[in-house]
Amino acid sequence: MKLCPECRRDYYDETLIFCLDDGARLLSGPTGNLAPNAIYRTGASLGNEVTQMLPTIITPWPLASANTIAVLPFLNLSRDEEGDYFSDGLAEELLNVLSKIPALRVAARTSAFSFKGKQTTVSEIGQILNVASVLEGSIRRAGSRVRISVQLVKVEDGYHLWSETYDRTMDDIFAVQDDIARSVVEEIRIRLLGETADSLSRQIERDVARAVRGRADDPEAQRLMMLGRYFLDRTTREDTDKAIDYFKQALETDPEYAVCWAELGRAYAVGAGRGWLPPDEGFKLARDAADRSLSLEPHLAEGHAQLGRIKAVYEWDLHGAEASYKRALELAPSNSSVLDGASVLVYKLGRLDEAVDLSRRSLAQDPLATGIWHNLGLACHAAGLLDESEKAFRRALEIAPQRIVSEALLSLVIMDAGRTAAAISEAEREPDEFWRTWAQAIIFNAAGDAEKSNQSLRMVLENFAEGNAFQIAEIYSMRGRLDEAFEWLGRAIEARDPGVTHIKVNPRFRPMQADGRWPQIVATAGLS
Repeated sequence: MKLCPECRRDYYDETLIFCLDDGARLLSGPTGNLAPNAIYRTGASLGNEVTQMLPTIITPWPLASANTIAVLPFLNLSRDEEGDYFSDGLAEELLNVLSKIPALRVAARTSAFSFKGKQTTVSEIGQILNVASVLEGSIRRAGSRVRISVQLVKVEDGYHLWSETYDRTMDDIFAVQDDIARSVVEEIRIRLLGETADSLSRQIERDVARAVRGRADDPEAQRLMMLGRYFLDRTTREDTDKAIDYFKQALETDPEYAVCWAELGRAYAVGAGRGWLPPDEGFKLARDAADRSLSLEPHLAEGHAQLGRIKAVYEWDLHGAEASYKRALELAPSNSSVLDGASVLVYKLGRLDEAVDLSRRSLAQDPLATGIWHNLGLACHAAGLLDESEKAFRRALEIAPQRIVSEALLSLVIMDAGRTAAAISEAEREPDEFWRTWAQAIIFNAAGDAEKSNQSLRMVLENFAEGNAFQIAEIYSMRGRLDEAFEWLGRAIEARDPGVTHIKVNPRFRPMQADGRWPQIVATAGLS
């Protein structure tokens, strides 16, 4: 265990270096005992030793209210390890349904699923995710038969509020999902919120029916969609191609599967964004799929959110994207992914206070999402909240030390805070060579070391120029060499670099904003 000398908080994770609240370096602390709750076990190994606990990322949130819940990844008890896609997929489907119920606040998938393969007590999960109850379960498949066991556990005392086992065929899977969702909502609203049962069941029935809009009519289509999501989450080129293929198979089985059309759009956008598909082709396919999802189900939050991403990232229609995100938030106000996307959008539009607020709301749902912490760091840096920006980037790196880019951006925050020597040291810790060299070119220039700055710039131009015109423009802007900065920014615009949509608030471009050429650049990016 480690101790923060400032806030006096204890951390179970011995690998942590800095306090996640005030940034102070942690000290060795007294050894503590784990809470006496039953250990949550998941994955193939059910060993006896408790793994190191994930850090308690957020303490500023208020104590968990009774309507908060986390849906953990279900245990795959089938003989084949590939059954993970189904156990994970069913838990994710339930999470998505419950997150659309107005009476509930549901921890996001990123955070809830981070416990997969770890042995953590329900009490610790509740503390980390700030939830009052946890839904956990297991699945065993044999041919067309499936046994699903689920239990709703109260975090405070480990008491089982409700449990059930279903022995069904795959044809009954939708009925099982709906029954679980109804039962969970009913238990929370009656037992934890103290509501009366009078007419409640009819309201819950209506809420669940609205929440499953856009679902498949065919269980086989849903199975194929689950396989697609499983591979898309791996974020490799090969797995993304597999995901697209599975989504297409699902849509051949059920062409009116609106949710799957939205997921296919997401997969195409991922491929285009990572350069695995030509951008024009990939984003057109993504747009067509998102449009198709909404033509089938106009009230599908996932479809509106996906359309918002495409408008913002590729079409540079940021005001149109804002309308899409507004609708997505109306349909799913607690969805962390939608909140994060909306936060990034209003950040690009220059509404920084709103961006920071949306990021904080998103983190209340998804406290272990490193990408959201990263985005909060961006927004706070642009808003001049340098201390909070530094803490946000450090939290992202504490949760996922292997992240790239976050360390480089953190070093620039430290530079802007006037701690140039510390910024140089921080930049050296960036694991990606390009981002490390990019940051060093900027920081060495600020430190007055022209030789090292020029050396870093030469390395960027010689080894990384292709695809990085936007970042090269940032280097020249920070040097005050505005002609070169505008030239490279023009190349980034011509290449439809998504980074261009950040120019309005990007701190590295402030030296260019008084130049007469700047308003046209802003207008071209859809930001005027």
